[in-house]
Amino acid sequence: MSAEPVIAALRQHAPPLMRWAGAIAKRLRQFNIALTGKHSGNANTDALTLADLTVQELLVAGLRDAAPVLKSCRIEAEETTGDLAAFATESPLVISLDPIDGTKQFRDHTGNGYAVMLHLRNRETVLYSLVYAPEMGPEGTWVEAYDGVVKCGADNFQVTAGELLASLPNITPATRPDSPAMYLIGFQKRDVECARAVTKAGLKGFAPDEMPGSIYPLLATGDFGGSLIHSPNIYDFPVSLHIARVLGGDAVWVHNGQPVNFDEMWMDDRADMLRLPGIVACAVNRSSLKTLCELAKDWNPVRYVD
Repeated sequence: MSAEPVIAALRQHAPPLMRWAGAIAKRLRQFNIALTGKHSGNANTDALTLADLTVQELLVAGLRDAAPVLKSCRIEAEETTGDLAAFATESPLVISLDPIDGTKQFRDHTGNGYAVMLHLRNRETVLYSLVYAPEMGPEGTWVEAYDGVVKCGADNFQVTAGELLASLPNITPATRPDSPAMYLIGFQKRDVECARAVTKAGLKGFAPDEMPGSIYPLLATGDFGGSLIHSPNIYDFPVSLHIARVLGGDAVWVHNGQPVNFDEMWMDDRADMLRLPGIVACAVNRSSLKTLCELAKDWNPVRYVD
């Protein structure tokens, strides 16, 4: 199955859909919409709101109705809402959704780094990524990646979402600054401790509560250099992998330095989500990637130790 028509359909139909979804999330955030339902023991993982469910319902329905080729893909979504059965059960291509990345920050009003996310991947790598952070900036911030292109910039409601994305300049390794800042998450109660270890190793580690915004625009623009994540989920992390690979970096398993693929996944029943195994380092700068691997290669690869 060729990915080109799927990427073309996503580039045409996903931007307005994501902008609408962002507007709904921003409005719902004004109300008390917290829900229960996840019980992994980690506050970042377990956060859930009515916005997560509502935004996913919109995204799934919008993709279902946008173009028949999209329904030839499998769909993997962080929540269970929406007409997921309309999509293929067998396909080499997967559309993955994270309706509200950063739900804890979204729910608790502790920052504006939450985002609506979509990506397309096969078993080897990510082929298309789109991120919309509705409250990063006056009218939101976009990140888009496909082929050899990475774009990032402010939204402008005076033009269509597609026109806005088309107008953004391509970020290249030559135009993007490097940064030692690394995002850490997934180490349960050890996020802060592990972030300090990254800083001690010569980079600069940031635990989730220290993040100045969504990692995806920060990574694209060079304000952050990468991430170190324990058993990342497959709904949001692959976008970081995609950005890094387009810009000349990579995402690898720290224990062996091998590039991440999507053959190996496991179901985290506590959080009800699919994850990659072990600890994954992701960076644009290959030297930073090596530093992260050397630091974390002997850390415990098991997410839950109880």
